[in-house]
Amino acid sequence: MKIKVINPNTTLTMTAKIGEAAAAVASAGTEVVAVSPVMGPASIEGHYDEAVSALGVLDEVRKGKAERCDGYLIACFDDPGLQAAREIAGGPVVGIAEAAMHMASFVSEGFSVVATGHRSRIILEHLARSYGMEHKCRKVRTTELAVLDLEVEGSDARGIILEECRRAIVEDHSDCIVLGCAGMADLADYISKELGVPVVDGVAAGVKVLEGLIGLRLSTSRACGYAYPNPKIYSGEMARFQP
Repeated sequence: MKIKVINPNTTLTMTAKIGEAAAAVASAGTEVVAVSPVMGPASIEGHYDEAVSALGVLDEVRKGKAERCDGYLIACFDDPGLQAAREIAGGPVVGIAEAAMHMASFVSEGFSVVATGHRSRIILEHLARSYGMEHKCRKVRTTELAVLDLEVEGSDARGIILEECRRAIVEDHSDCIVLGCAGMADLADYISKELGVPVVDGVAAGVKVLEGLIGLRLSTSRACGYAYPNPKIYSGEMARFQP
């Protein structure tokens, strides 16, 4: 099977890290292709970035048919463009936030999400409610870090994330941590060993969920909510996105 992992931002060092994390957990026979869109923000921090980045995600999903992709992973914890991508994709589409929260619910009574900047909190709280995880998600924790701080060699980002995870275990009474950014994909094992609890990286979780769906030959239903978009004219710069 062939899985296309889409980093919705345009920072290629992060895309490479995400691709390595995905390939590390992929089964033998699974081909992982990690890409960034040719357009979009360098990082996604807020509603505007998320909305703009969704177009790049959809562009990569549209390309996936010719590339013979069997499924798609949206590797940003905001899950930008997830619902729209499901309407047009030829195979299943999974967002890393949705995958991570569900995976954490299988191994814990309650989890905390640890993310980067504070403006992400409301978005991730909305996602937890949307995914039916409000009763499992004890708290969404954010820090002073910008997303791209995770890409700066020698920064204190690793220590800041670890300490926030430590506080989540003590203060939230959580028994599992969900890492709330694809740029943290390389931190899961380290934090789990330090704290002695399961730590879920959404990239790894998403790959395994996709492998399961594809292996079971389950794709997105077209019966109602995810029916293919109705034909209509798209004007101006959006013309190339016409279904």
